[in-house]
Amino acid sequence: MIEIEGLSVRFGEFQAVQDVSFRVAAGEAFGLVGESGSGKTTVLKALAGLVSDWHGRIVLDDELLGHRRSKAFCRKVQMVFQDPYGSLHPRHTVDRTLAEPVLIHGLGDPGARIERMLDAVGLGPGFRYRYPHQLSGGQRQRVAIARALMLEPKVLLLDEPTSSLDVSVQAEILNLLSDLRAARGLTYLFVSHNLAVIAHMCGRLAVMNHGRIVEEVPTAVLATGALVHPYARQLLSSSKGYDRAAVRELRTFDPE
Repeated sequence: MIEIEGLSVRFGEFQAVQDVSFRVAAGEAFGLVGESGSGKTTVLKALAGLVSDWHGRIVLDDELLGHRRSKAFCRKVQMVFQDPYGSLHPRHTVDRTLAEPVLIHGLGDPGARIERMLDAVGLGPGFRYRYPHQLSGGQRQRVAIARALMLEPKVLLLDEPTSSLDVSVQAEILNLLSDLRAARGLTYLFVSHNLAVIAHMCGRLAVMNHGRIVEEVPTAVLATGALVHPYARQLLSSSKGYDRAAVRELRTFDPE
């Protein structure tokens, strides 16, 4: 479903992503992990068409993509952003937020579509005419997921969709995303710095550092610790919680 080969992205003089390549099969959930600034989100934005200064090869569902995205692409690929407080218009009701993509793409019966999608994400019809400030963080993220699914896409790009939520709410949203992928045959490209989240959601992952992929493995490897690259091993060690000895051994990995 997704093929990325030799992707590089620059912001002025800064090389955010360099020579990134990976493939994601249809119906698969693939994770990108790494510390903040490692280039994970930039890869998502390049695929979504939200950054323009990129080079390489991006193929989606056997279609080679250029630097502009069509309406057909938007029907096929949608993105869920990290911050449910910033990704919804504060003066738009849930109804208007969900109706907008349906109206833009000229699809019929927005009211029925909205009710079906609210039900699919675990929100009832009582939420339809609420504003974002009347919703909790988890409810806002459910609305954001519903918006992404309104056009019935094949691919969801997920940019740390639970990192700003409470732990108990995180689990609910992750379980919802797992159920939706199974029910709808979706393909996920899932960005996170949390290895436990990636292990729960994905079958394979790529570890990024300084804009490069340093290792690509099945998530089952995380349980055994059989990672090869020293940065990947350090990231796994850091994910297990604070350890004074481990902190003393932390090192900075320069760009290769």
